[in-house]
Amino acid sequence: MSSTDAVTFWNGVHAARPEAGDPQPNVGLTETAADLPPGDALDLGCGNGGDALWLARRNWHVTAVDISAVAIERLAALARSHGLAERVTAVRHDLREPFPFGGLDLVCAHYLHTPFDLDRAAVLRTAAHALRVGGRLLVVDHGSTAPWSWDQDRDIRYPSPREVAADIGLDPAMWTVERAGTPRRTATGPDGRTAEVTDHVLLVRRIA
Repeated sequence: MSSTDAVTFWNGVHAARPEAGDPQPNVGLTETAADLPPGDALDLGCGNGGDALWLARRNWHVTAVDISAVAIERLAALARSHGLAERVTAVRHDLREPFPFGGLDLVCAHYLHTPFDLDRAAVLRTAAHALRVGGRLLVVDHGSTAPWSWDQDRDIRYPSPREVAADIGLDPAMWTVERAGTPRRTATGPDGRTAEVTDHVLLVRRIA
């Protein structure tokens, strides 16, 4: 499928969701980054922007990217309305295109799943290389299917965090896995419904 198909699909997904005046961050991010010193962050597939805004409120400078122009326009407007425009740069970017980011202290990728062709391992590998020494790559994936998910394929299999790490294929002399877990939590969907879900959490730190 083409890039145009992907843009159309994700614009439709975001347009169908109600706009949030103050979207909440993902639990995986708040648990991981609450005590980290602020720096330069990249939010891959930023969606409604809750993670980018949360980081910006803690003095991070955040580049938030998404393939959906709807998501990016909403986030840019939210950053302005919350007085965070100087710390949030919202960019429409297709991750299948060259990766123009670097010198980062944190890269987060929450639920970077898509029905379209994307070499996700290559994207995450490039993101890891864009980190400064001491920087972290946080990957949080679905470990189960929520009732409100756009993908209700009952046969889908979610790779474990260790499998994701193996696919990325980072040199252990330069990166170390700090966390590979499968926590369960109660999640709230865009329509207010709640459900117990499993997350697959991978945290990698650049050490050299």
